[in-house]
Amino acid sequence: MYTYKYPRPAVTTDCVIFGLAPDGTRRVLLVQRGNEPFRGMWAFPGGFLNMDETLEQCARRELKEETGLEVPIRFEELKSFSAIDRDPRGRTITVAFLAEVPLAEVKGADDAADARWFALNEVPPLAFDHDEVLQVALQRLGIAQGQ
Repeated sequence: MYTYKYPRPAVTTDCVIFGLAPDGTRRVLLVQRGNEPFRGMWAFPGGFLNMDETLEQCARRELKEETGLEVPIRFEELKSFSAIDRDPRGRTITVAFLAEVPLAEVKGADDAADARWFALNEVPPLAFDHDEVLQVALQRLGIAQGQ
């Protein structure tokens, strides 16, 4: 077992999943947090990295655990977010992943009280720094939030 003199940050992943509706509109997948911090608020599916998995494996695991959704092969690393105070539990760095999928049934599970697809013009205030994460994802795809 190694011990280190210096504290180390925690690492999480978050999943920004856009669902494509038959009418051509996009929706974004959010989970309602079942635990503190931000209990009851909406956020992207995600969670803490296990020691025996890659970032992408973590993102896929958390997405399935919290929503029941599995993404296809194309799962793109969007960006890392490392603001010092982004998580009130302590120093946490997240790596966000991005995918577009056909709309599918989702259900909140594990530590997510609910899971739902939201129209881009109806996204509620988000927990952590997920409003910023959403803006980066929309910019990457060249989408205005109201589309």
